[in-house]
Amino acid sequence: MKTVFIVNPCAGRGEGCKETVEFIKESCTLINADFDIYITKSVGDATEFVKGYIKRNGCARFIACGGDGTLSEVINGVIEYSDCEVGVMPNGTGNDFCRNFVTTASYRDAISQVYGSTVICDAIKYTYHINETEFVKYCANMINIGFDCNVADMTAQMKKKPFISGSMAYYASIFSKLIKKDGAKLKITIDGKEEHTGTLLLTSIANGSYCGGGIMSNPLADLSDGFLDVNIVNDVSRIKFLKLLPHYIKGDFLSLKNIENVVRTFKCKKITVEPLEGTMRICNDGEIFDAEKTEFKVIPKAFKFVVPSAIAPKKEKHKLQ
Repeated sequence: MKTVFIVNPCAGRGEGCKETVEFIKESCTLINADFDIYITKSVGDATEFVKGYIKRNGCARFIACGGDGTLSEVINGVIEYSDCEVGVMPNGTGNDFCRNFVTTASYRDAISQVYGSTVICDAIKYTYHINETEFVKYCANMINIGFDCNVADMTAQMKKKPFISGSMAYYASIFSKLIKKDGAKLKITIDGKEEHTGTLLLTSIANGSYCGGGIMSNPLADLSDGFLDVNIVNDVSRIKFLKLLPHYIKGDFLSLKNIENVVRTFKCKKITVEPLEGTMRICNDGEIFDAEKTEFKVIPKAFKFVVPSAIAPKKEKHKLQ
């Protein structure tokens, strides 16, 4: 199977695109690999390129060279083709999907990508409406609404500033947004049961465990268990949020006493989120957009993910206390 490296020239501040392309060429030539390289031209281009490539040439192993957003675009291109494979050479500022795996070799090694095996992962299918138009897309890692999304929105702007890394930008945005304590007013229905109506701080709908460049917000999430993992965080005070934040980052907050009064967690197949006022902001693996009522559902065994040589999925997960 041919390996196609899809390079996002804007990932990771837009630095190193030329070096990445040269590295891939040298590595693949060294092992006489059958490969192609494509450099994306705009947001959404990776999805359209992959769809067109498959129609012209058939299925391939597509390696997204960028961040979680690039990976998400590639997955949206291959989702209807079960024989295709998707991998990632992380060159973004978050790279959270990769964190779901125990790493003993580098994702950035092109040769390991060519020789890697695959694991089958779930995906999140989401259907949303805006101005009476329906959109259907897929997410590999996590959806964030409310405070998390507002932070991600600001982080995208912060990362454009010199000398501010992805994680640094994320934490700076957290404290900046905490001043206003932006949340959301939502109606949330989980597997047919209304679980929340009113103001909340945030909700996350997860396939993987990590967001924001390493924050383990959904420690029980599993990429292949056939369930979505949902957090609903109440509209708590700033002081309580700051006390919770270090545990939220490390992913050990579920062991805290009376945590159910602050964070409720769910495993489900389907969740519907509806803004009580106007539209809501949604963050899908870094892509931020406005939506009205939105339905999220798990798609079990949705795509084949390339596991580079000597990398294995994480097995240890936090358990509910």
